[in-house]
Parts: sequence; C-alpha cells; structure tokens
Amino acid sequence: MESGMPLTGGQRALIRESWRRVSGSPEQHGLVLFTRLFDLDPDLLPLFQYNCKQFASPQECLSAPEFLDHIRKVMLVIDAAVSHLENLSCLEEYLCNLGKKHQAVGVKIESFSTVGESLLYMLEKCLGTAFSPEVQEAWSKLYSAVVKAMRRGWDTHPEGD
Repeated sequence: MESGMPLTGGQRALIRESWRRVSGSPEQHGLVLFTRLFDLDPDLLPLFQYNCKQFASPQECLSAPEFLDHIRKVMLVIDAAVSHLENLSCLEEYLCNLGKKHQAVGVKIESFSTVGESLLYMLEKCLGTAFSPEVQEAWSKLYSAVVKAMRRGWDTHPEGD
C-alpha cells in the first residue's frame, strides 16, 4: 500500500517526530481536526448521528460523548498508520473495511480531501513552527496512501449494491 511514491526514511522520521508531539493529547487534537472539518464542510454534520439524534450544530456534535469516542477512534487509526510506516500494507485489509463502513453511512470519497485538509490544519496548529513544508509533504503522502486503501472499500462495494 503506497501512494505512488513510497515514504523516504527522512519522511518517516518527520512523521514519527511530529506525531509524537501530537499523540499525547489525541482528543484535544482530534477536536481541532473535526472543528476544522465542520468549518470547511458543514454539510458533513448530518453524517454523525447517534441513537437517531441529529445534532443541531457542530458544537453540539463536538461535545457529545459518542462523538468524542469517534474522535478517539480516528486518532487511533492515524496512530496505527504512524506505527506501521515501514509496512503500511499490513493495514490494507483493515483500511479497506473502514472504507466500506464509511461508504455505508453515506460518506462520499470527495470528503476525504476535506478530511486531509483538516488533518494538515490540525498538525499545523499543534506543531506551530515545527510544521515545515517537508512535514506537510510527508503527512500528505501518508494520508494519500491511507485514503487509497480506504477507497478500495468503495471499489469492492459499489454504491447501489
């Protein structure tokens, strides 16, 4: 599972170091990511429902215990990708199934670019001046590889099936 061009050793080191600085507060940093996501695309809010409850606002969603659990899960997926930088292919089946789950709840593939933008925003806000163009490029390559694997969930489960 690669994004076309494999990550270099230097890129893997940049990802690991930057993630080490972020991963200590996954919920806090996940809130930054999802706040940005809803700022960029408020139409994603209805995708998050728990017990058939629609959230009236992003703030209501972001403070719901069920959504905070979702944030923790998202951060764990990122952590798994960082932990397996040397062998991302071992996550292939898991990410493909995760893609299927996202398709089943109505997520559109196009939304992953907004999620990627939100991830980079979160990293920039959390890392400050340590968020260099090289760090951004490394994370973009990793995210691209993760999304490519998740897209296979769509490819193996076409919409309307």
